[in-house]
Amino acid sequence: MSTTMGTTTEDGWTRGERAKAAAKLMLGWVALLWVIEAIDFATGHALDAYGITPRDPDGFSGILTAPFLHFGFAHVAANSIALLIFGFVAALSGIRRFLAVSALIIVADGIGIWLIAPPNTMTAGASGLVFGLFGYLVVRGFVERRPLGIAVGVVIAAIWGGSFFLGVLPNDSGVSWQGHLCGLVAGVVTALYFRRPAARPSAIAWTTWKT
Repeated sequence: MSTTMGTTTEDGWTRGERAKAAAKLMLGWVALLWVIEAIDFATGHALDAYGITPRDPDGFSGILTAPFLHFGFAHVAANSIALLIFGFVAALSGIRRFLAVSALIIVADGIGIWLIAPPNTMTAGASGLVFGLFGYLVVRGFVERRPLGIAVGVVIAAIWGGSFFLGVLPNDSGVSWQGHLCGLVAGVVTALYFRRPAARPSAIAWTTWKT
């Protein structure tokens, strides 16, 4: 019989268990987006009407549904990889915290779209959440003064920063830069709101597992 040592996270899970839970959550989330788009395609894109319609009281409910809807399979494909990566990294800090962060980003981004998007438009897609998670991950380590979080933020900014910067610039390509900008701002604010104190070496706990 042998024993191994593993760190225990704040919620009592080992880091391996939390990583598996984060991976399952995000794979399921992305799979759900594809299933919803398949249903939308099969129904003649009937679900597209549940996006966000700016300044329309009837379109306000789209704030909660729009992040799960897309205008075609190419649209959902464009958001899937980034959502999978950023969501997984964010969820490593805790599933409940990640869900709270995502909910706040979705609501804040949706309200922003409803307020500032052009009239007579319909906005849908997970890109607002993607931009929000990007902003959240980039600044989280700095506001919490955690070296690993800072390193993660720097790497993410170095790899994706250019394309995300271009994504918030006004354009006429049919892409909602308003949704991207509102999502990015929401992510930064969320990182400030959910910030944790810097970790202490004495706060690390150990647990023993038997195999």
